Amino acid sequence: MRTAGRRARVRRAAVLAVVVTLLAGCAGKPVLRAHSDRLRVVTTTGLLRDLVRQVGGDRADVVSLVPDGGDPHTYEPTLRDARNVVYADVAFSNYALLEEHNVIKTLDADLRPGATSVSLAEESVKYAAELIPLVEHANLDTVWLGLRVRGDGAGLGATRASDVLVTATALSGPGRLYAYLTGTFGDTDVYFDSSDGLSSDGLRDDTATLPADAHTHLSWAFTRPGVYRLTLQASLRVADTGPAVPLGEATYTFAVGVNPAGAGVPGATVLDAGHADLTVDVDTGRLGVLHDPTGGGEQAQRWYTADQVVVDVPGKALAEVPPGPQFRFLGRPGTPVYQLPQAVLGKHVHGEIDPHLWQNVRNGIAYVKLIRDTLIGRDPAGAPAYRANAERYLAELQATDDYVRRTIAAIPKANRYLVTTHDAFGYLAAAYGVTVAGFVTPNPSAEPSLADRRKLTETIRQLRVRAVFLEPNLRARSSTLTQVAAEQGVRVCPIYGDTFAGPVRTYVQMMRFNADSLLTCLGS
Repeated sequence: MRTAGRRARVRRAAVLAVVVTLLAGCAGKPVLRAHSDRLRVVTTTGLLRDLVRQVGGDRADVVSLVPDGGDPHTYEPTLRDARNVVYADVAFSNYALLEEHNVIKTLDADLRPGATSVSLAEESVKYAAELIPLVEHANLDTVWLGLRVRGDGAGLGATRASDVLVTATALSGPGRLYAYLTGTFGDTDVYFDSSDGLSSDGLRDDTATLPADAHTHLSWAFTRPGVYRLTLQASLRVADTGPAVPLGEATYTFAVGVNPAGAGVPGATVLDAGHADLTVDVDTGRLGVLHDPTGGGEQAQRWYTADQVVVDVPGKALAEVPPGPQFRFLGRPGTPVYQLPQAVLGKHVHGEIDPHLWQNVRNGIAYVKLIRDTLIGRDPAGAPAYRANAERYLAELQATDDYVRRTIAAIPKANRYLVTTHDAFGYLAAAYGVTVAGFVTPNPSAEPSLADRRKLTETIRQLRVRAVFLEPNLRARSSTLTQVAAEQGVRVCPIYGDTFAGPVRTYVQMMRFNADSLLTCLGS
């Protein structure tokens, strides 16, 4: 019970110190005024800020929380950001779990009553936006085991800023159990630690916190072979200052280094491959398991109650505690430990839908139509201006879509392989006839493994990839991509995914730049 509570207190203190520093140095960041004759709008990202400015024109003041060059997956909002939210009449987020959860919590907590809030990815389907599901490939030789929240909890008063708490309350077995996350720079966050007992209050220690409709990967470690039974309890915290609402509990069985048939669960389904999540259904209060044996995504998932399954931690999962103080909680370096490894290194909480809809310009068009109608609903007197601005901009976006399609079509089909920093270009590929051949990691905050590097190298070699594409704002975290490219003698070219930087300051510039870069680097 020693990690989660102290870790939260240390983080809060660190965030406060950083906020003070940022406030001292960000005087140039745009702010909304407490009183204005214009519509005051806050967006989560600079890309959305540009779309709103195009439609709002002179009738709207628009600022973004995430600055240009910032990463929406990891950005932590400042006090100045919170102030902007307080003054906003309208707020636009992308969501679909694109933004760091604290960005969404700041938006929802500080937006004043009566203000309008729109999640563009979710609501743009009414304007014919096309969604692509996220599919994870089951290519480990043991089961991936994570935690998941299913449902939105709306019936209990939950919002997207609410938290679901999953607490380990009891464990039986021959050894100790740990569940932890390894971050981008090798640091570890320990969620469950049975070495000093497990939590009794379900509010602070031995607790993982997730937003609704999300899941996260974890590593699971066991110190001795045998059968373990872990009890998890779930609760919903609707608001940060309110009490947690109990949801339910369940006990899960693990066969560690022993035959799962002898685990004492008659007729159990053995989870030994694919992707499984210990799951809280927040709408029903049930705890169970969602298992995808083939990597087919949400369509392939099957629900089991906890007493219907045994999680197999086979003998081949026996490893040694790695060196480094961040792993000392597991034991001395070199000590044997059974481990189900984290499928993706780095903080990687996500939903079921690829959130990067704007990489298909036709989805950008859907966003603009939704923005237009939202501004009209908030400011009916400005309807003629908003409609005229939107009509002009929609024509520009249609021309941009045609340009991107025509430019990429000029690339020989055999060369249209896209290898990038992270998995942000599925919509571009599907809309414009490009194949995503590989990416370093699914999420920019995730750290590539040796297996990721080998797979990337083999992909470039086998497909004779002519160039790889690097997001400029992620250059500092992209050494693996640049090193592999250098080894294979291929070019490294720029591409823009989540944010503006350098010569790209608008959405239209982003999409045209990306098309030109693809043609320049893959076209010959």
